[in-house]
Amino acid sequence: MKTTRHKISVRPAPSRELVDLRARLADTLETLRAIRANEVDTVVVAGKQGDQVFTLQGAEHAYRVLIESMNEGALTLTVDKTILYANQCFAKMVKCPLEQVTGGSFRRFISVEDRALLRPLIRRANKSGSKIQMLLKASDGSQMPVQISIRLLAKNGFKHAPVGLVVTDMTEARRNEEMLRALTHRVVQVQETERGRVALELHDDITQLLVAVLFRSQALADKLSARDGPAKKEAMKLREMLGQAAKEVERISRNLRPSVLDQLGLVAVLRDTSTEFAHRTGVPVKLACVQLIARLPADTELALYRILQEALKNVEKHAHARQVTVHLTKQGSFVQLAITDDGIGFDHRARRKGKGLGMLGMRERATYVGGTLKIKSARRAGTEIEVLIPLLPMATAASR
Repeated sequence: MKTTRHKISVRPAPSRELVDLRARLADTLETLRAIRANEVDTVVVAGKQGDQVFTLQGAEHAYRVLIESMNEGALTLTVDKTILYANQCFAKMVKCPLEQVTGGSFRRFISVEDRALLRPLIRRANKSGSKIQMLLKASDGSQMPVQISIRLLAKNGFKHAPVGLVVTDMTEARRNEEMLRALTHRVVQVQETERGRVALELHDDITQLLVAVLFRSQALADKLSARDGPAKKEAMKLREMLGQAAKEVERISRNLRPSVLDQLGLVAVLRDTSTEFAHRTGVPVKLACVQLIARLPADTELALYRILQEALKNVEKHAHARQVTVHLTKQGSFVQLAITDDGIGFDHRARRKGKGLGMLGMRERATYVGGTLKIKSARRAGTEIEVLIPLLPMATAASR
């Protein structure tokens, strides 16, 4: 008789540790499902002093629907920047599933530099709120310009009051700002072209016509005899007035587009403008310019000249200054123009009434060539205008 043997496998009973792991996995899966379904009202965060249970702000259905329908990102953070709550809009901004956002740190979505800027704002957050602009980092490495509004929320059982953030996408605003800046630049270009055309017509047509009339009036005065005393005197006055008109037209033409700027460069036109201002107003101008071996870019020279023009105009109209100092220097890859007067300083109340358009124009001129403009002023302490403009690599190397 043949006996057949059967091999029987006996599985050992699952260990208690394995059972616990399976139970935890089941709980985790259920938690993830609840988060996806927006059924989570609390988040437990482990800490050094044990687990802390945070009740999410706005767990009520109506509030949740409102927050989820926003076109802006909304978050609730602990003081250590743990995300207690985030809406779907924020998850889309950072291109990350919502379940991977909630419970994580907000720090991973901003740069190290921006963390340093955000930290004191969150630490000093209050109910009145504050705002900051920075770049938001998405999970795919892309960046989005955003404005973050920060506001302290009610404690409602928290040991430390949570912080609410509203994150606004600034991409469209930045694009519109760039388009507006490009339009401003185009307006400046058209304005300068028109100024050049008018200056040329004034110089070639009006000035020559006035000079011709001046010579004719001189010839008429010479023909009058001593017996025509009153008429001769009137003719001489007419000749003098025509001479003054010709000089004024020439000055206007030169201010519209100085030929010395095109022919001799920035230093020459700064010296010419300062000298003309001192002679006309009686306010001395101390000019100190660095020796520039090479010409600066045409746009840079024109911007600095226009800024000096506007600054001297303000000194003449408002400053009541006894002296003006103009310094043109070169600092590394930047050219700097500093204009200082010892006048009465700004009247800030007058500026709020709309008298600061000249300052705005100077800022636009500096921005047009990639530079910055700073203004320092105090009552009875004068005014200092500092313009800093980057130089092109070629211009930087040539001016050394």
